[in-house]
Amino acid sequence: MIVFSLSVITTQAQTKADSLRADSIYKSLELQDVVVVQQKSLVKSDIDKLTYDIESDPDSKSNTILEMLRKIPMVTVDGEDNIQVNGSSSFKIYVNNKPNQMMSNNPKEVLKSMPATSIKKIEVITNPGPKYDAEGVGGILNIITHNQGIEGYTATFSGSVSNRGAAGSTYATVKSGKLTMSANYNYQYTDSPRSYSGGSRKTIGNLSESSSDIDNDGWSKVNSKFQYGTIEASYEIDTLRLVSATFDLWGGRSKSNSERSVAATSPLTQSKLYSYHTVGTSKNNYIAIYGSIDYQRSFSVPERLFTLSYRIATEPDKTDAYTNYTDMQAVDGWENFLQRLKNQHNDGDQNTTEHTFQADYTTPFSKIHTLETGVKYILRNNKSEDDRYEQPVNNSSDYTYDQEHSSHYKHRNDIFAAYLGYGLKLEKLSARLGLRYEHTLQDVEYILGRGDDFTKHFNDFVPSASIGYKLAETSNLRLGYDMRIYRPGIWYLNPYIDDTTPTNIRQGNSFLDSEKNHTFSLRYSSFTPKFNINLALLHSFTRNSIESVTKLIPDTQIPGLKNPTGKEVLYTTYENIGHVRGTYLTAYVNWNATKNTRIYMNNRLSYTDMNDGGTLRNHGWDFYAYGGAQQTLPKDWQLSFNFYTFTPSITLQGRSNSYSSYSMGIQKSWLNKRLNLTLSATNFMKKYKNYKSSMEDVYFRSDNWTKSVVQRFSLSISYRIGELKASVRKAERTISNDDVKGGGSSNGSSE
Repeated sequence: MIVFSLSVITTQAQTKADSLRADSIYKSLELQDVVVVQQKSLVKSDIDKLTYDIESDPDSKSNTILEMLRKIPMVTVDGEDNIQVNGSSSFKIYVNNKPNQMMSNNPKEVLKSMPATSIKKIEVITNPGPKYDAEGVGGILNIITHNQGIEGYTATFSGSVSNRGAAGSTYATVKSGKLTMSANYNYQYTDSPRSYSGGSRKTIGNLSESSSDIDNDGWSKVNSKFQYGTIEASYEIDTLRLVSATFDLWGGRSKSNSERSVAATSPLTQSKLYSYHTVGTSKNNYIAIYGSIDYQRSFSVPERLFTLSYRIATEPDKTDAYTNYTDMQAVDGWENFLQRLKNQHNDGDQNTTEHTFQADYTTPFSKIHTLETGVKYILRNNKSEDDRYEQPVNNSSDYTYDQEHSSHYKHRNDIFAAYLGYGLKLEKLSARLGLRYEHTLQDVEYILGRGDDFTKHFNDFVPSASIGYKLAETSNLRLGYDMRIYRPGIWYLNPYIDDTTPTNIRQGNSFLDSEKNHTFSLRYSSFTPKFNINLALLHSFTRNSIESVTKLIPDTQIPGLKNPTGKEVLYTTYENIGHVRGTYLTAYVNWNATKNTRIYMNNRLSYTDMNDGGTLRNHGWDFYAYGGAQQTLPKDWQLSFNFYTFTPSITLQGRSNSYSSYSMGIQKSWLNKRLNLTLSATNFMKKYKNYKSSMEDVYFRSDNWTKSVVQRFSLSISYRIGELKASVRKAERTISNDDVKGGGSSNGSSE
C-alpha cells in the first residue's frame, strides 16, 4: 500500500478579521489523509519472456499448477488438460531454470498433481536465445519454486483436502556463515472418480467382407500419488566466486482399473460379427533424479561472468499391466480374428540417463553491447524394455513369455553444441542476435525384437533474432524470429507393437527425423496501475512435423504383427509428414477497476492449416477464452470467480471437443497474512461433463466421447513462520537441456 498525506499550510493574517476568515476557509477545505492503493501487477514483460506472479494470485492457494496455467498469456489449457504454448503442444518445462524431462514428457499428469502453493512464479520464454538448446517449438515454461528468491530463516507449511484427494508441503531455509541451504517437500494424493468413455468407428468406401463397424463403451478409474523434494546449497568462496549445487527427487505411482465392451457389425449387411469384453489393471511407477553443480566466476567489470556446469539425470519409468478378455462371441469367418486375443501381461521398463557438461562466458563492452558464448556436450542413453507374457483365454495356466513380440531397444544421443550471441541496449531500443550450431549423433540398437540397427548424424544451424522498442515508460513493442528443432524422444521412436486392443494397433517409428519450425512474432505490452495489456501476433510453419497418423488397413500389412488375419484394423504410428502453418492472435488484459477489484482475461484466436503433402488435410479456426474477477473485502477476505471456454481445435485427422468451465473461491487471512484459509468450488452445479472428438480418413470415420467428473470442492490451509534474511545464491548461467520432444499423446480412436 502506498500512502500520500496532503496538508494545507496557512500564512499569518494581517488582521484579526482576515485571520478569522482564513480559518473558516481552511476548515472548510481541510482534507483527510488520502490512501492510494496500487495493485501489484501479476504479469511482467521482457524482450524474450513473460513472467506471471503465481504467489500474488489468491487463486494459487487452492488451485493446481495446471489450473493456474489457464491464466497465463501465451498458454492455453483445454478441457482434457492438454497444454499449448505459443499455439504449439510442443514445448519444454524447466524448474528453477533447469530442464525437467519428466514434466516435459508428461506435463498434464504431473502439473495437475502439483499444488500452486509450491511455486512462486512461471516464466513463459517466448523467444529462446542461442544459449538455449534448439529444441522447443512453442517455447519454454520455467517454473520458479519458493527455493528461488525467497530470502531468510523461514518455514512454510501448507495442506489441502478436496473431493479428489489431499496434498501437503513444507519449505525451509537456513544460513550459516558463507553456506546457505534450503529444502522443500511436496506430496499429493489424487483419487479420481470413475469416468466413462466410448465411441464408434465407421468404414466408408471400399467395403468388403473384411470390413467392420465397431462400437465400444466402458469405464476407468485412476488413483495416484506424487511427491517431490529439492535441496539447494550455495557457498560464497569470496565476493567474486560462487559454488552452487542442487539435488532434485521427483516420483510418483498410479493405479488404474478399467472395463470395456466391444461389438462389431458388418457395414454390408448390418449383422453382428463379433463381440468381447475386456478387464484391465495397470500400475505405473516413475522417478526422476537430478543433480547439478555450478561454479561461477565474476569480475570487476559488472555483468561479466564465466560459468562451468555439470549435470546428471536419470528417469526410470516402469509399467505393469494386465488385460483379460471374456464373453467372446463371433460368427463364422471371424473366429480366427478373436483367436488372436490372449490374456496379456505387459511389463515395461524405460529409462533415460544423461551427463551434461557446459561452459558459458558473457561480457559487456562499450557500455551498450553484450557478447555471450558457450559450448555444451550431452551424453544421453535411452533404454526401453517391453516384455509381453500371454495366457490362453479361459485358461488357468501360467503366463508364457512371448519373445517374438517383446522388444528391448537402446537409443543413444551424443550432442555437441556451440553458440554465439550479441545484445544491444540503448535508451529506447534493445536487440538480440544469436546463432547456435548443434551436431547430433544418433545410434539405435535392437537387442531383442524386430528392427535393424542404424546410426544417423544431424547438423543444425539455428538462428534467432529479436528487437524491442520502448514506446513509452510503460509500453513496448517487440519483433522476433526463431527457428526451433525437435528431436523425437523414445516414446516416438520405440518400435514395440502394442496390439492389446486388436482393432487398434499402435507402434513407434525408429526412423523419425528432427522437425524444424520457424516462427515470426510481433508483441505489444503496456503496463500501468490500471491496465496491463499484452497482445501478440504470431505466424509459424513446419515442413516435416512429427504427426500421429491412423490408417484403416488389413492387419497383414503391419510388419511383425503376430498371427495376422487379413481383417481391417486401425494402425497408428508417427511420421514426418506434417506441413503445418498457423497464425495466432493472443490478448491478455488485466484491469484494476478499483483498488480492491481486479478483472482479467486471456484469449487466443488461431487459424491452422495442416496437410500430409498428399490426401490428408485439415484447416480451420479455433478460439480460447479465460476470464475472471477478484475482489478484496475488509478484514483480509478475498473472493474470486473464473471461467474458460474454447471451440474445437484442429488436428491432422479431426477435431477435439468444445468445452467450458467455471469456479469460485473465498480466502481469509489472519496473523498478518501468515495464516491463510481457502475454500473453492469448480463446476459446482454439474457433476459430469462430456467431451467429444473425431478422426477421419478416406476409408473410415471415428467418433469418440468421454464422460468425466468435473465437479470439485477443496479446502486449503497454509502457515508461515520465521523472519526473512538470507537466500540461496545461484549461478546466473546453468545447464538447460531442452532438446528432446517429449512423449506425444496420440489421437483417441474407438475400439
